Amino acid sequence: MLSFIYNLVNAFESSHNITPNLLYLNKIHLQHLMEEFSEEYDLMRIMNLLEMEIIIDNESIHPHVSRTRVVESKTATG
Repeated sequence: MLSFIYNLVNAFESSHNITPNLLYLNKIHLQHLMEEFSEEYDLMRIMNLLEMEIIIDNESIHPHVSRTRVVESKTATG
């Protein structure tokens, strides 16, 4: 999953000359992503490592990335 995300990010950067800051995953994708990390990595730590907010979208068939000007984390706002 990490290599797939890496390729998505590179393709996005090549097309738009800017890094994405949103990663759209369904629950199954998220589970696969979290399995690639040790138990000490929670979702917030993974998002910080990826430098992207993770959006859970169960209608998303494939992971994809995008860019928004303002990202406000639900956990950061309470």
